[in-house]
Amino acid sequence: MKAIKFIILGIGLFFAGGMQAQVSLNVNLGSPPQWGPSGYSDVRYYYLPDVHSYYDIQTSRFIYYSGNSWVHRKSLPTQYRNYDLYNGYKVVMTDYRGNAPYTYYKQHKVKYVKGYRGAPQKSIGNKPGNGNYKSKGNKGNHKSNGNKKGKKH
Repeated sequence: MKAIKFIILGIGLFFAGGMQAQVSLNVNLGSPPQWGPSGYSDVRYYYLPDVHSYYDIQTSRFIYYSGNSWVHRKSLPTQYRNYDLYNGYKVVMTDYRGNAPYTYYKQHKVKYVKGYRGAPQKSIGNKPGNGNYKSKGNKGNHKSNGNKKGKKH
């Protein structure tokens, strides 16, 4: 009778261990930024060759080498403060392990040189300021959103 109890207990522990592994594999990633390339909802990192930086989707932070270590920051270094993330190329990273995409930085820097352009990319969202509205000096088409002075509808 003791042997049957141990077998049942062992089977129960086996399945419990399997369920725990299942839960730990389902990592909930953060939302990709609007400037990120569309069609890659299951990735965690982008490499930005023009600014030699990575972007962590899960933490919404840029990762770059500063001084003598890799830092995680909400924004790019000051020398890249005017960098256009919508038009810059983003390499979707798949060759990393763990939380350090920069493990292969030397290879990434050589393979994806500044100015690198792979397959055409479309951003998830539109660049701010490029909507259907009329701004100073922009005489482009726009749709009216309702009543104008002097007109009755």
